[in-house]
Amino acid sequence: MDFNIFEQRISKIKDLPLPGEASHYKMAPEIRIRELLEGKIKMKNPRKAAVLALFYPSFENKTQLLCILRKTYNGVHSNQVGFPGGKVEQEDKDLRATALRETHEEVGVHPKDVTVIREISEIYIPPSNFEVQPYIGLYREPRPFVIQETEVERFIEIPLTDFLKDTNVVTKKLSTSYAKEIDVPAFELNGYIVWGATAMMLSEIKELLKQAL
Repeated sequence: MDFNIFEQRISKIKDLPLPGEASHYKMAPEIRIRELLEGKIKMKNPRKAAVLALFYPSFENKTQLLCILRKTYNGVHSNQVGFPGGKVEQEDKDLRATALRETHEEVGVHPKDVTVIREISEIYIPPSNFEVQPYIGLYREPRPFVIQETEVERFIEIPLTDFLKDTNVVTKKLSTSYAKEIDVPAFELNGYIVWGATAMMLSEIKELLKQAL
């Protein structure tokens, strides 16, 4: 989709009710849904984080969505696809500031160049005990992304038309931090399997976009 058209239409999502957990659960295995429903979030005093789903035009002015592949490290989110973002720091005045600061650090996009459209539903990540606030933003006049070598392995630039295809939703047998060899719903995008919290966020974003576009 042409980015100018996308920019005009995406403003509609500001007034749409959030699909929330109903959209999240479409991309979560049963064992994760049971864990979330048990309300363990209240017992663990989760840490706060924020991420940014950033839409921007390609050289041909086609709308794209930016994801990143995280570095391989000793942690539950090692080598996973996600959005730019991270944990709250003392300097952040709010979660929106966290998402913008982390995006600047990880991919080189300055906060002043981002228009935040809205926040979507928070999501809890049991393995790392984080409660994450996602935001949707526009980057109208993109410059080359700058990779944060210590945390980001590579950028994944996903065409909007590919993201919106229902055929990109698949089921894969994966071993996760909480179970071995289970069927996990996922997105297959640019040759990457995107699952877990990021897939749950993508599911909500996709539902909103399909209503607006």
